[in-house]
Amino acid sequence: MENQSKKTVFSGVQPSGNLTIGNYLGAIKNWKQFEDDYNSLYCVVDLHAITVRQEPAELRRRTLETLAVFMACGMDVSKNTLFVQSHVSAHAELAWVLNCYSMFGELSRMTQFKDKSQKHANNINAGLFTYPVLMAADILLYQTDIVPVGVDQKQHVELARDIAQRFNQTYSDTFIVPEPYIASSGTKIMSLADPTKKMSKSDENANATVRILDSKDDIIRKFKRAVTDSGSEVRFSEDKPGICNLMTIYSCFSGKSFEDIEKEFEGRGYGDFKLAVGEMCADSLSPIRDEFAHLLSDKAYLENVAKEGAQKASYLAQKTLSKVYRKVGFLAK
Repeated sequence: MENQSKKTVFSGVQPSGNLTIGNYLGAIKNWKQFEDDYNSLYCVVDLHAITVRQEPAELRRRTLETLAVFMACGMDVSKNTLFVQSHVSAHAELAWVLNCYSMFGELSRMTQFKDKSQKHANNINAGLFTYPVLMAADILLYQTDIVPVGVDQKQHVELARDIAQRFNQTYSDTFIVPEPYIASSGTKIMSLADPTKKMSKSDENANATVRILDSKDDIIRKFKRAVTDSGSEVRFSEDKPGICNLMTIYSCFSGKSFEDIEKEFEGRGYGDFKLAVGEMCADSLSPIRDEFAHLLSDKAYLENVAKEGAQKASYLAQKTLSKVYRKVGFLAK
């Protein structure tokens, strides 16, 4: 089950849309480095997805597809626990307890609540307001030491830390206080149509977002249409948000530094650079697309991976939940 000598890493991704290269470069790609030295748990967070209205059949399909993407990106099921959030009831159970140790004021200051309230003004539900507490429960259930996140999610890990410390001060040490892990590059990939905004899988502009499973032709077409800046010099500079974004993507896929990229494209225009970024991205994602198609052809295998992952996760989660229930004073079964 759990190797007591190893620390624990946990992260999750919503199945609310086709995953983007932002999800890949900012999260999934970084997970593999932990699998040998950590107890690694990665979750398809379908409970979070329903804060926005979902078509049920579509949500079920995307949940299984997201699990397949994890595996296609190289996550070894013998080294990582991969599971679906709603298959482990302790997530929702702990979230209720932690709601009672979370302050209204701190939840109202969460940036993503404000953003999503603007995008979904006709459905500002209570779950949208309290979902950072569910995220804290996701993390704290597994006595998580580190949480790989993009910079935009750091606020949620900080809330989880605050809740853990508040609970520990009230009832003695119960939760490990987690630390965010933010990769040195690729933590925030921006929209190809508007490089001042984060790339989003829910963006209505199809050319703004490159998805992990896009075809090579589609990827190259989107990069050719990417918004750039005035001038023609490929240079990493604050006054060139479009080129900075493309350089970040190229760096993440190629492993080259910004300085190396600037030298490579010295004297060449934006057109050459955008084509090179598109080809680098498409070629890097090609093995993932092939493996995804292979995995999705065996639905029974994917369902079994989810079932076994949920069993492992439930064992660990229940240990924490039982401790929490005892400390807050719930009567044992």
